[in-house]
This record gives sequence, structure tokens and C-alpha cells, in this order.
Amino acid sequence: MSHPTTEYAFLDAGTLAERYAAGSLTPSEVAEHVLARVAEREPELNALYLHEPDEVRADAAASTARWAAGEQLSAFDGVPGTVKENIARAGRPKPSGTALPNPPIAAANAPTTDRLLEAGVVIVGSTTMPDWGMLSSGVSSLHGITRGGLNPAHTSGGSSAGAGAAAAAGYGPLHVGTDIGGSIRLPGTWQGLTALKPSEGLIPLDVPYTGRAAGPLTRTAADSIRLMSIIAKPDARDYLTREYREMDWSLEPLSPAGLRVAVQLDAGSGLDVEPETLEIIERAAALFADAGATVEPLDPFVGAEVLDGLVNFWRSRSYADLELLSPAERELVLPFIVDWCSAGEGFTAAETVRNRNCSDEMARLTRLATAPYDLVLSPVTPVAAFAAEDPMPITDPLATMGHISFTVPYNMSGQPAVSIGAGIQADGRTVGLQIAGPIGSDDRLMRVAHWFETVRGADAEVDWNAIP
Repeated sequence: MSHPTTEYAFLDAGTLAERYAAGSLTPSEVAEHVLARVAEREPELNALYLHEPDEVRADAAASTARWAAGEQLSAFDGVPGTVKENIARAGRPKPSGTALPNPPIAAANAPTTDRLLEAGVVIVGSTTMPDWGMLSSGVSSLHGITRGGLNPAHTSGGSSAGAGAAAAAGYGPLHVGTDIGGSIRLPGTWQGLTALKPSEGLIPLDVPYTGRAAGPLTRTAADSIRLMSIIAKPDARDYLTREYREMDWSLEPLSPAGLRVAVQLDAGSGLDVEPETLEIIERAAALFADAGATVEPLDPFVGAEVLDGLVNFWRSRSYADLELLSPAERELVLPFIVDWCSAGEGFTAAETVRNRNCSDEMARLTRLATAPYDLVLSPVTPVAAFAAEDPMPITDPLATMGHISFTVPYNMSGQPAVSIGAGIQADGRTVGLQIAGPIGSDDRLMRVAHWFETVRGADAEVDWNAIP
């Protein structure tokens, strides 16, 4: 199936840049195709919180004029993209997925927003998220249900729900989400995307805290690399960031030949890995061995008590927000989230401190276990996409985090980890391979991910032209 009226919406950022430079296509033409795509899919997918077509057209027209005058802001001036609703855009509300009244209005852009605008990226809109970003789906008290762009019956993943759906549905090529336990990589694996949680602080945040990162969700590894070249730049507003060497955002695929590669198939906690997912990850690992990597198994390194302690700290942190609300306001928060975080009410101060310390222990265990390796391969999550209406793969709010056991260790350790499509189950659900590396190796990691795209085989790839 082709998209005769929206064909430009699925072009990657590199192709758009080339055609803008050649004068064979303008940002305004592309914007119209993306807007048509949004109008076609958005009533069902519900991926956008803020979307102003007139502003998109005006920004695209300004970019078209810059290209015509030879004054483009960057090679990607006029390329469409989105940002998650918790990434500040000056003068716009940040409700964090909840239906609470009077959401805060951003006084200034987040660093990521500034970098995109400085490069001339046309922001199509702000994408949806679940309440307080604490679900792995697109279920929200404010937005309703955000559905998967590949199959609307399936979850979009979360909490970067709208970002994943927008990427998969063709709302342009460049999309930015955030991730504290898997919120970029889960939409990635469940929608066949390339989705990078970068090294801690590599993409600066205006609201940093332990484990939080912003990063790309795109249809190709090359576009994630291009997006990183725009937004992975220092900014003093992120007081938790660190100094990194200058990254080389090369688009040259990097074979893992000669690298020491670990394969982790058991996280030591959480859900068991589904058999089809396990087979797909084992086939992916074999490609690394065939390419000349030294591949060896890696035992579990984070126990269930550490994962549970971290999740219980998150409950306490969200309960601290819930406690400030009036009874009437609490009624507006998603009931699942109310039940989930209310479990944090009963922890003593000492228990809360011990639970908080689990993030440090997880970081220590992860860095220690992965230090001997150049790369670590694993499933992104044990399970394939679930029903769009479900808030989590496990629907008990007191036992909800058994699906992040492979992803969250790298949030706490600060190491980069990317989800890249590795296969498709018999029922059509996609499975992502997680590739993690040492802190600060993001550019090399993404070149390896780009290499993996070249060897994984057509049967492991989403046919974007077949998306409705």
C-alpha cells in the first residue's frame, strides 16, 4: 500500500535534506503531506496533545524562504518533528498527561526545543503521555488512549506514547521522547522503531533527575543519528550533566568485528521472556558472532529486590504529588495511577531512603557487570505489544513493573541503550533488540545499530509503505 497524498511524510530526514538542498522539494510541500497524514490518522491514534496546523504552515513557509535565499539554519531546516508534552515549549502548558486543571505553563523552551528550533526543525506538535509518565502505555486521564501507529489495537508503548505513534504513523521523521525506565525504548520495540536512551546528560534537560533522559524515536538508525547531531549539545540548564568528548555522528555503519559482546537473556527479575522474543534475540546475537564479534552469555546482575525497591521509591515520589491534591482533584487522575502510587503512602522514612538507595545499587551492579564488554545485547522487554486499552502488560497496579527489568538498569547506570527492530512475531508484533554500551559511547553504539539494520534481513523490518 502506498500513500499517494502523504508520500513525503515517510521520507527520512536525510532524503528531505538532500531534496531541499537540490530545490526539488520544499518544506512547505512536505508540511502539507505531514498535515494530511496527521488529519488522516490522528482521530484514531491520538498521538498529539498540541497541534496547530497554521503554525506548522507558517514555520514551514519560513524555512522554504530560507532555503530559497540560501540562508537555511542547518541541513535539516524544514524537516518535521515532534517533542513529548513534558519537553517545555515556551508559553505552552505541560499537563504531564493528567486531566488536572490549570497545568503549568512553560516559561521558556527546554534545551531540546531550543536546539530543534535553532536547526530550523518544524515542530508538528507536542506528543501525548500517560499520567505523570508512570505507565508503559498511552492510557491517560487527559488524552484518553494513544494507540500504536503500526496496529491501533495494540499499545503505543509509553510513556513516550505519542512520540512512538507519531514516528510509526508518518508524522515526519524526527521525534523526541523521555525515558526514566524504558519510556523511549518500549514504544520503540512495540512499534518497530529505532529508539535511543542516550548517556546520562548527553541531551541536556531543564528538569533533570536520576535516570531521566531525552532521546530520539525514529524509523531508522540513520535518523536517530541525525537527530542526535542536533540535540546532543551541552546546556548549562542541566546541572546534572557531565562533560563528554565531542561525538562523531557518522552515518557509516560499524561492524562489531573484534568487539567483546555479551548477551543477556535472563534479567533476574520480572516477567519471563516470551519464546518468540527469545528466538529473535538469539538470532540477532548470532549475526554479531557471524560478523566477528566475541559473543558470550551474561548472567543476571540485578535482583528482584533491587528492582522492587526502585519501583517503590517511584511510588513514594508520585504519592508526594498525589498527596498535594484535593479529593476532587484526585478523582481526575487515572485510577490505576492513584492505586499505583498510593502504595507509597505506607513506607516509613527509613524504607523510603532504602528504596531510593536501590537506584544507586542498580547503577553499581550494572556498571560492574557490563564493564568487561563493548556491547551488551538483550531483549528490550520480555513481552510483545499488548492491548491499547491496558495501562501495563501486568494490570495489577501493585505489581506493574516486571517488564522493565532489561531497560531500567541502564537508566540508573547512565549508560546508552538503543532499541532497534530485530524481528516480527508470527502475529505481526514487533520485537526490538536492546544494544547497550559504556557511558559516552553513543556515537559508536548508533553506528553499530545502523550496521545491524543492514544485516538483520527484510523479514525483520517494518514495511512502512504498508502502514495504513
